[in-house]
Amino acid sequence: MARRSDAPVRAILGPTNTGKTHLAIERMCGHSSGVIGFPLRLLAREVYDRVVTMKGESQVALLTGEERIVPPRARYFLCTAESMPVSGGDAHHDEEIGRDFAFAAIDEAQLGIDPERGHVFTDRMLRARGREETLILGSDTLRPIVRALLPDAEIVSRPRFSTLRYAGSVKLSRLPPRSAVVAFSAEQVYALAEMLRRFKGGAAVVMGALSPATRNAQVAMFQRGEVDYLVATDAIGMGLNMDVTHVAFAGLEKFDGRRDRRLTIAEMAQIAGRAGRHQKDGTFGTLGITEDSGGFSEEEIAAIEEHRFRPLDSVYWRNAELDFTDVRTLISSLEERSDDPLLSSAPEAIDLAVLKLIAEDPAIAAKVGVQARRLWAACGLPDFRKVGPMHHARMVRRLFSYTGEGGHVPHEWFAAEVARLDNVSGDIEALADRLAGIRSWAYIAHRADWLKEPAKWAERTREVEARLSDALHERLTQRFVDRRTAVLVRDIGARGSDALPVTVAADGEVSVGPEPIGHLSGFDFRVDPTARLADKRLLLAAAERRLGDELDRRARALVEAGDQAFELSVEESGGIAVMWEGHVLARLAPGRSLLEPALRTARALDRLSAPTRAALRERLERWLDAQIDRHLRPLKSLAAAASDPASSPGVRALAAMLTDAGGILPRKSALSAIAHLEQPDRQALHRLRVRLGPLDVFLPLLLKPAAQQWRGALLAVRQGQTMPVLPRPGSATLAGDADPRGAALAYRRLGSVWLRIDLADRLASHARKVRSAGGEDPVDRALAVSIGLGEDALSRLMNEIGFTRAGDAWRWRGRRGPRTDRRGASSHAFAELEKLRRK
Repeated sequence: MARRSDAPVRAILGPTNTGKTHLAIERMCGHSSGVIGFPLRLLAREVYDRVVTMKGESQVALLTGEERIVPPRARYFLCTAESMPVSGGDAHHDEEIGRDFAFAAIDEAQLGIDPERGHVFTDRMLRARGREETLILGSDTLRPIVRALLPDAEIVSRPRFSTLRYAGSVKLSRLPPRSAVVAFSAEQVYALAEMLRRFKGGAAVVMGALSPATRNAQVAMFQRGEVDYLVATDAIGMGLNMDVTHVAFAGLEKFDGRRDRRLTIAEMAQIAGRAGRHQKDGTFGTLGITEDSGGFSEEEIAAIEEHRFRPLDSVYWRNAELDFTDVRTLISSLEERSDDPLLSSAPEAIDLAVLKLIAEDPAIAAKVGVQARRLWAACGLPDFRKVGPMHHARMVRRLFSYTGEGGHVPHEWFAAEVARLDNVSGDIEALADRLAGIRSWAYIAHRADWLKEPAKWAERTREVEARLSDALHERLTQRFVDRRTAVLVRDIGARGSDALPVTVAADGEVSVGPEPIGHLSGFDFRVDPTARLADKRLLLAAAERRLGDELDRRARALVEAGDQAFELSVEESGGIAVMWEGHVLARLAPGRSLLEPALRTARALDRLSAPTRAALRERLERWLDAQIDRHLRPLKSLAAAASDPASSPGVRALAAMLTDAGGILPRKSALSAIAHLEQPDRQALHRLRVRLGPLDVFLPLLLKPAAQQWRGALLAVRQGQTMPVLPRPGSATLAGDADPRGAALAYRRLGSVWLRIDLADRLASHARKVRSAGGEDPVDRALAVSIGLGEDALSRLMNEIGFTRAGDAWRWRGRRGPRTDRRGASSHAFAELEKLRRK
């Protein structure tokens, strides 16, 4: 690229959001070839992607210290200022791209005042020229410098597209959406991002040290609206275009590498100018700045809003016409001063500091010509790790020991160092440190004269950087973004069409927009167990606010559903509940009588509207009544007879006793009531399906499995006990270890065996009939064998009926009475004794 050209030079000057970079891209693409130098690798990559979509990959090149994409026929080059192709001089890069371009531009040229890199921007402003057109882009503060150094240049002022206004100070918790918070250290960036995660659901993080992939992933997250906040260093001021409406300064002081100082007004404006893009206005302000550190002064606010800044009176410069006679003359030429008062000598940059440290070795200082050039090229290795000149010089010296004589970096050393960095474990700081390290090796890999197989190693470092970038983005997102909280915070104030949709998946997962917030089981909402304790209240509030319609819909569907939708079930705690698809709707509690239990609805139904909850409760009560009537109708009829004045006292007494017992009574406990029954009473009980058996008084229909379940449930509820374990349906006998409460619902205990009551009744009735007929064997052998009744159990049963064994025969001895006196004598024997006493 020629230093002198008769082609026009134009300086496009103005504040942020004036479209300067967009203009340069359009002008470049209108030429046959072109190059633009940018202040940041991130910005160069962003513009490279844009130009690729316009011109195609084969036409566009990207040149930065760590990235080099140069197709053979590339015509448009997007570069960092340091990597911008220029002929000869100060540049550290290789001279492979020694060509002229029809168009040339340098962006953010006012960075000529930057102590560390200013001399690079000044050099490109003075020497980078296109054959047909050259643009110098920058702040209006550069105007006097351009007029003096480039008197033939045309200066074009561009107004800002939108208005920028001061919005005062705001607390972090009240920060408006689409805000960027700017801090000046990684520690402060992380702390602010952590607080935004708690208050607002999270923030994207952008720092100059991030790789393009990590930065782009973070910015994309912000641009897509996954988070409404961005925390960045002042690198955000260098042309990174994002949808930001407010910029909040976390402080107005920064460490510039030498000392802590207050930002200049121009720096403040550069950062604040990120707010508002194109025709959209923006605001700026402070974030919790204390009175001691001070906020914006009135003068600073007015200058930023009106874009009035003090013009630059000089820029930094370093001699580009270097003398490579030997190392000492090289150092002298680098330290040469300009006679022009506008060109101030640049502070000692790290490349020169490293060169001086290495040159203290006499053997190094004696290098001449080509070797001096190679040494200077090695000193151009950027200190990505920010370890300082002394430590960085050791790596540069080792690098020069391989390349100084025209050799190559040993691939064993290179591969080992890259492999050491190829590790995606660890926290954010560890990954960021490895990314800084791999950038050094990527820079080396893109020097064709330093490695035997540069393309191979460039691809290797690119792969490692990509993995580290992905891992760092993942860690940043895990640490500083709670997408669920971000969605809910945004949704809290939404109404109508602005509200995010609530979806309930088939498995019950509840999502607000794209984020799951918990699980809906029946009418019971449970917060996602992975949620932090501080977020659970927010999730519950979201559920209360957004699930009402869904819960009412489910309730209305249940009100209209058939009886098969509900079932009586036992909870893990042993309670008796009315359930729907495994979800508890209500629990049974003691009521006015055994057949009229109370129904207590589950707390989950409290989320329903009052009318819907009342309708569902009424439906559950109807279902409960219907089930009791269906399965326990004989018992309900008996209960009605017990309270019917038309029934005889005998019927009412026995019916009351039998109803209270759940439909089964041992005969001996009801002898008194049975003794008072007249023949019409017995007929009435027969019509009520009551069996006055030899051993038990019972309702045979209540021995069915479903009736047993309901009797067991209602008895357990009345007694305040858990549901008993019911016997297997259809079992004639049960082992002795069966649950006595469950077995007693339909079985009589005979030692170590339980025999079903109706079968015991059949055996007892058979024995009575045989005795009445004068038969010899009262045992129904066929029935006893068919039900597997053992001899011990059979003997116990026959004894309870009134028989005793005499050898192989059974002898009738009469039935024992139900009562005993205090000495244990039977009531029959006691009655006989009383008769004798009276005589």
